[in-house]
This record gives sequence, structure tokens and C-alpha cells, in this order.
Amino acid sequence: MSIYQKFCRETLNSRGGLESITLDYPENFNFGYDVADAIAEETPGKTALVWCNTENEEHIFTFGDIKKYSNQFANVFQNAGLRRGMRVMLVLKRHYEYWFAVVALHKLGVTVIPATHMLTVQDYVYRLRMAQVDAILCTPFGGVPDKLRQAVEEADSHAILWTVRRDVPGFRNLTAEMEEAEETLERVETAVTDPMLLYFTSGTTGYPKGVIHDFSYPLAHIVTAKYWQQAEDGGLHFTVAETGWAKASWGKLYGQWLVGSAVMVFDFDNFEPKQLCAVINRYGVTSFCAPPTVYRYLVRKGIPDMPSLRHASTAGELLNPEVFRRFTERTGLTLCEGYGQTETTLLMANFKGNEAAAGSMGTISPFYRIELRGRDGKPVPVGEIGEVVILPPESGRQVGVFSGYLGNDEQYAHAWRDGVYHTGDAAYMDENGRCWFHGRFDDIIKTGGYRVGPYEVENVLMEHPAVAECSVVGVPDPLRGQAIKAVVTLAGANTPSPALEKEIKDFCNTRLAEYKWIRILEFVKEMPKTISGKIRKAELRG
Repeated sequence: MSIYQKFCRETLNSRGGLESITLDYPENFNFGYDVADAIAEETPGKTALVWCNTENEEHIFTFGDIKKYSNQFANVFQNAGLRRGMRVMLVLKRHYEYWFAVVALHKLGVTVIPATHMLTVQDYVYRLRMAQVDAILCTPFGGVPDKLRQAVEEADSHAILWTVRRDVPGFRNLTAEMEEAEETLERVETAVTDPMLLYFTSGTTGYPKGVIHDFSYPLAHIVTAKYWQQAEDGGLHFTVAETGWAKASWGKLYGQWLVGSAVMVFDFDNFEPKQLCAVINRYGVTSFCAPPTVYRYLVRKGIPDMPSLRHASTAGELLNPEVFRRFTERTGLTLCEGYGQTETTLLMANFKGNEAAAGSMGTISPFYRIELRGRDGKPVPVGEIGEVVILPPESGRQVGVFSGYLGNDEQYAHAWRDGVYHTGDAAYMDENGRCWFHGRFDDIIKTGGYRVGPYEVENVLMEHPAVAECSVVGVPDPLRGQAIKAVVTLAGANTPSPALEKEIKDFCNTRLAEYKWIRILEFVKEMPKTISGKIRKAELRG
């Protein structure tokens, strides 16, 4: 029996598909003790994590190792004064230390703030101030410590600074400290309603929002791992995601370990399709999940035989039907799309037991009560476009939906207006119960699997002296799904020219994280506006 079955009751149909699922967990449920350590106690030699990097280094960790190293990390954190309710930012790329650290922090009841190494100094300053971060653990590579040191100074933060593997001026070496730490840890009492994770996610009208998930969150990913990604007990699941993004929580830890699967981690900086496929074949990966951008590159470069692979899934942006067709034709595997948000877990998918359809988000997850509603708040008929909304459960508390926005109760209440959670995503359902994505009701840009709020880019654009007014939109792009386009009106005597276009792009892109870079810039004499003076982004996209 996989450990997930201790925490839920399932009803399956004749095809092995999920009909219903009910969770049953204690009020002090803690993934660190009740899943990671529990597996270690029953099967200490079971593989938990298979890690390699582009330098051909390799480490394979068992659940016994995870328990030992996470306990040592936890003891270092405790000795430094970290306690339940504090907040720690992890900027660890795809380093195996992330798994030790995140499990350790869960055990202590400390809120984890995953962040990507691609952020700028100002991005870190914003997060440090917003979250009042107590400590940071980061990669020693790629200039990240320098950025964080500068950010801590600018934010006037007193966060403890750690890095791993090597000594860095101004940082404590957690790897060295861990070697001196005890391997046992007395259980720290936590509550399932405590804040466990804090992800910053882009909004349309302001800086990123802090999305809070509590300690019940991992249990909602049972459905993600077992019925969408089809991770298997004793298998090896590979999700292409960096640990700074919520997608890592979806595919590199919680649901996979709950269903008994090991996770594959390939630590790389620059995506190379052949390397990715070589890793899949070298280690015998059984299930694979990646954003459509990865599949587009695989199809373009040529897909080799991958005999161990039994299932493939994708999410994060729209998948081109031609990519779907060519991948299936080459591998014999149907690409199964899924849909959800940072604020939720998996809401819809092409689930196990159902026939997948190219371009469809799949059917509604049995884990949630979901409707498509019109602007009048009423459910729309089959074939008509409505907003995806989540209804509260008929009894008990809703697991898997965020518990709040950091420091913004008003925004949280607005998201839950009229008694339902508003995703802001538009879709329609066909007569077979499949849902099809139609777009955002707001102006969030999905580019290369990343989510970008236009305000973040527009704010930097307006700092350039030649820019009088600007608007940022997403436009179709064959590789990224969407590319970021800036539309600009010029100030004073400035006139459009290729040189000015390059100057403005360079000015912005050196101040933005790479995934937010402006790819296209267009000069216009006047912005299209509504009668109330708002810019019509729909016209700019057209």
C-alpha cells in the first residue's frame, strides 16, 4: 500500500479512473514527519531522489537519506533560532539540497518561500520587505549571493544568510554546518492550518501577490501525481521545473512521494533537448511532465526513442495540436494536458482512464466542485464560454486552494466574492465534459511556461526618459506560446528609430528577470483607449 492511501478514500471506475476522493488526515498533519519520515521508517532503502547535473555528477538518495539530511538541516536551522511561524526564502535552483531544506523547514513549521535565481536585486528586495524574511538559503553559483547580499542591504533586512557546498563571504556554509549536526530530531508540534508555503505570483495591476498554502496542501497533489502525471509506486517521475516555481511543488516532491514514486532531478541552466532525453533514457524515467515550450523544442530537434517512458503530461500554456500530433506519432504516447494555478492544485486534466484530446484542458478534477459561470454569476450551458470558479465543499474545509494573499485580505476577499473562488480564466465545456481554455479575463502573459504581469514590465519601461506612455501585452509566438510586446508612445522630441528601439529594450531587459524580457517593441502615436481613459490591450494584441 502506498502511503497516500493512509490519508484518503478513493472510488474508481471500471477503467481505473478516479470517480471521487475524500481526504482523512490528522489536525497536526506534517508532510515532513507523516510522509517523508514515515516512508523512511518503513522502507529506508527506497529511492526518493535521483539527481544529476550537466557536469556528469550524480547522487541517488533514499528516503533514509532524506530523513537523515533533513534532520541535520533542521537542527542547524533550530540552532540558529528559526522557529515555527518564521519565514525562509530558498533560492536553490535544482540543487539536491532543496529537498533536504524544504523537508527540514516543514518539520519545524517554518514557512518556505521558494524563489527563482533569475530574479533581479529589486525583485528580491520586494520579497524581503513584503514577507519579512528571517533567513535565506541560496545557491553559491551564478552571482546569486551577490544579488541577495545587495538586496538584503537595500531592504534593511536582518535575514540570516546561508549558502551550500562552498564558502561565500557574508554567508554561512550550511553544508559544513550540517556535517556537525545531530541526525535525530524531536517532532515539533505544528497545525495543518499553519502557513507552509508562500509563492509570489504575478498580477495584472501591481507587483506579485504572495500566495499562502497551508500544511494540507501536499495532500491535494495526490490527484496531480497519480491520476494526471501517472507517477507510479517504484517508478521515476521527471518534471522539468526549477524549484523557485510552484510547478516544482506539483511535480518534484509532494504527490510523487505520496504515491511512492522517486523524483528525477536534472540540474541544468540552459535547456538542451538531447541532454534531457539522454537523462530520461539513462535513468529509466517512467513518467514525464514539462511545459509546452519543452515539447515544441523536442519536436523541432527530433525526438529519440525513450523506451522506459510510459506517460507524458504538460501544463502552463496552450499546446499546439501539431506538437501534440507529432509527439504522439513519434513516441506512441498521448500528451495529457492539465490546468491549475499557483493559488490551487490541479483543477482539470486529461486524467487516467479518460481519452485525451489535443488542446483540451481535460475534465474537471473530482477533487473540486467547479463550474463555468457567466458574468451574471450563473452556470453557462454546454458550448458557451464562462469563468472557471471553485465552489466551497459541501462539508469540511477545502484543501488545495490557497488560504490567503500575504498582507492583502481585501484582495483575497475579492477573489472569493459571491461565495466562490474566481480563477479569472475563461473556458467552455463540450458535450463530452471536456473543457477548452479560451483565455484570461485579465491581462496575465504566459511566456515559455512563466507567468508575467504586464505592470512589472510597464513599471520599468516608464523609467526610460523617452517613454511617455506604454502598455505591455502577450502576442502569439511559435516557441514561447506568447512573447512579451511593449507598445510605446514617445515623449517630447524623441522619434521612432531602430536605435531607440534597441536602447529602450536594452534599458529594460537589463533591469528585468530574463523571463520578463521585452521581445517586441512597437512605437505608436497614440494608444487606443476607452472613454474612461483606459488602454485597450485587446486592440494592442490584435
